[in-house]
Amino acid sequence: MRSDDQNWILSGFADEIDPDPVVQLAVLQALGARHAEVRGAWDTNILDLTDDQLTTLANLISARGMAVSAIASPVGKVDVSAPLDDEVARLATAIRAAHRLGSRYVRIFSFYRAEGLAAADVRDAVLQRMRAFADLAEREGVVLLHENEKAIYGDTPERVLDLIESVGSDSLRVAWDSANFVQVGVKPFTEGYAMLRPHLEYLQVKDAIAATGEVVPAGAGDGELLETLTALRDDGYSGFVSLEPHLGSTNAFGAFSGPASFGEAARAFRDLTTQIGIVTR
Repeated sequence: MRSDDQNWILSGFADEIDPDPVVQLAVLQALGARHAEVRGAWDTNILDLTDDQLTTLANLISARGMAVSAIASPVGKVDVSAPLDDEVARLATAIRAAHRLGSRYVRIFSFYRAEGLAAADVRDAVLQRMRAFADLAEREGVVLLHENEKAIYGDTPERVLDLIESVGSDSLRVAWDSANFVQVGVKPFTEGYAMLRPHLEYLQVKDAIAATGEVVPAGAGDGELLETLTALRDDGYSGFVSLEPHLGSTNAFGAFSGPASFGEAARAFRDLTTQIGIVTR
């Protein structure tokens, strides 16, 4: 497949730009993106936006001729001992937001565990919860994107594969994050790409330095971004590539980079795609 036949669709975590969605969308559009990944707006998480706020946000996005690539929910970013019904209810809220904003993708996580517990100790509980998530997604016609966040069950390629294959649902797929793999001691392309490529549905773009865990622009760290992007090109990947710079302040549920650093991240990513002959749209 020629690279100009491939459809790499640029998006980005809009709340890393500014709390105001008007600014979020303007910056994304200036950087060449026609999609936004929505984690929050007006300093409010996507799960806490009111119906009126969702309507306002949907109208702002539509007015700019843009769309939503994914709902970046925090579902599953809790201890695995949390009540399952509560987390399924939070997923239902995220899915309602996805329907309202016109996206088929919802990002999720696979649970933290208490200090002293090994991943194997919580595997059954995690799989039970992920199966319940997938059941709901199947009924609602959405696709869940599991992000390999550090310190959750699925933070290594082997455990991500275990999750996806054990649940066995077309409604549970992989959101690939190179920086997060680096932060748990994984060489992303070398140790994970071949294993997870059959399940890879969505690309989150950030990089990190192995020695310190510091997040840096794409190509400036140890995330093997150029190798990964080249392989995706050669595999015929078509889908979203979502900028998640993390170049400013961070917390457990998000990050803030600001317009300037977000632009730096976009230019670094574009430098890599230019090297391999890919044009994002």
